[in-house]
Amino acid sequence: MRAAAKDCRGCHLYKVGTQTVFGEGPSRASLLVVGEQPGDAEDRAGRPFVGPAGRLLDRALDESGIDRDDVYVTNAVKHFKWAREARSKRRIHKTPNRAEVRACFPWLANEIALVRPRVILCLGATAAKALLGPSFSVMEKRGVPVESHWADAIVATVHPAAVLRVPREERGRAERMFVADVRRVAKELARAEKQPERRARRFGAWQAIGDRSTTSSESTPSSHK
Repeated sequence: MRAAAKDCRGCHLYKVGTQTVFGEGPSRASLLVVGEQPGDAEDRAGRPFVGPAGRLLDRALDESGIDRDDVYVTNAVKHFKWAREARSKRRIHKTPNRAEVRACFPWLANEIALVRPRVILCLGATAAKALLGPSFSVMEKRGVPVESHWADAIVATVHPAAVLRVPREERGRAERMFVADVRRVAKELARAEKQPERRARRFGAWQAIGDRSTTSSESTPSSHK
């Protein structure tokens, strides 16, 4: 899948990003983390969550007793969507639209199918809506475990990049809240690992197999070659 994704032409973002940034981590990780899309640092490195937001995520995982090396990390969209800042050479993040998320969804669905996580942590609205539907509100259900066919539990919180954009005088509180959400994930992970794995959770190969309200029934392998 990683090799195939390098040549993905499912949407126009392959022309925008430097390279495909696929997920990475253990092939059988109990925790899978989904973000929105790679950022500037990730686009250049070709690896997810290696920039400032990734360092904040690492710190939150560490403070929650979760080893980053045991976590599979990925994004709902695999290319960096950006625009050039008018007065500089900086590349400014732009939120992917629903069509772009939908085009990339089979990659995410099959990553989940292969890894078979017990718990999924969604970082930000784009990731949460991709798996839990367009009506899902991160701010209303932040840190609350949600039952899902994707995993024993899905927990959504804000993206660490959003925490880093909070005004400096409020950032300490925002970071503490983010760490608290990840600690809830650790509790859900401990709870899930005490229970037998749900054998009914099986996915077919290369299908857009989420809630049909969030994905297009027209998503097929041929649209991603």
